[in-house]
Amino acid sequence: MQTHAVVLNAPKTLALETVALTSPGPDDLVVEIAHSGISTGTEKLFWSGDMPPFPGMGYPLIPGYEASGEVVEVGPNSRYKVGDHVFVPGANCYDGVFGLFGGATRRLVTDQDRVTRIDPAHGAEGALLALAATARHAMAGLDKSVPDLIVGHGVLGRLLARLTIAAGAPAPTVWEIDPDRAAGADGYEVVHPDKDERRDYKSIYDASGNGGLLNDLVGRIVKGGEIVLAGFYTQPLQFSFPPAFMKEARFRVAAEWAREDLTATRTLVENGALSLDGLITHQAAASDAPGAYRTAFEDPTCLKMILNWETPS
Repeated sequence: MQTHAVVLNAPKTLALETVALTSPGPDDLVVEIAHSGISTGTEKLFWSGDMPPFPGMGYPLIPGYEASGEVVEVGPNSRYKVGDHVFVPGANCYDGVFGLFGGATRRLVTDQDRVTRIDPAHGAEGALLALAATARHAMAGLDKSVPDLIVGHGVLGRLLARLTIAAGAPAPTVWEIDPDRAAGADGYEVVHPDKDERRDYKSIYDASGNGGLLNDLVGRIVKGGEIVLAGFYTQPLQFSFPPAFMKEARFRVAAEWAREDLTATRTLVENGALSLDGLITHQAAASDAPGAYRTAFEDPTCLKMILNWETPS
């Protein structure tokens, strides 16, 4: 089988190309992708060439770990059926191309254990499930607390705020320095950090990926407060020790989602507790992929870009 896929041949060198797919096995599904999201975190770093050494990294590679589509072929051991709609967190099913993420493609082959069945009515929003699950993973579980301050009002910051409210916790404060991104809050307040005088936050979630903020954030927590690193940081992180020592500050790194996060997040979305409305600001045909990636990474008004694969060429 062959398919159209976004191929990153080198930093800032991206094109829609025809690639060969590996043959499906008895536990595999073949999925026709309808929508795939562009990550402004890790994918941007691969695109720019700024990604530090990462397992499975290499060029050429197919990006994308936010994809949704329809099952068109099932193996004999499958628990799915043709016509099911699923979320796919990428795939590594390509000959001669790294499938580090592998979801930015018209068709893919994946093990059935990697996908999650979703309601087709979600449309393009179905591709947002991984990002929502990442936000949920940062917050849910033992010894974790919900945020009372979130730094950054991008898609991840908005999802963290929405999940906090969905959990029945007090509405968090959200910091944002870009006036174009300050809009869109629902049930919580977005402020510029210079206008926030609070120094008593118990749990601060940084969704900005800006490691240079750590000293400022330490100054905003109560004694024993926590700073959660929910972004992706390319440079070594550092902070001044004496203020952190006086505060007995705690730092926690939020990892990527786990399977149970996908399941729980899907339930929240389907029962109406978590809305994904308003997070997708841009969509483009897959044939416009080079321009779409530049817009996603360079246009500050773009919260989330979705590629539409139904007309790939």
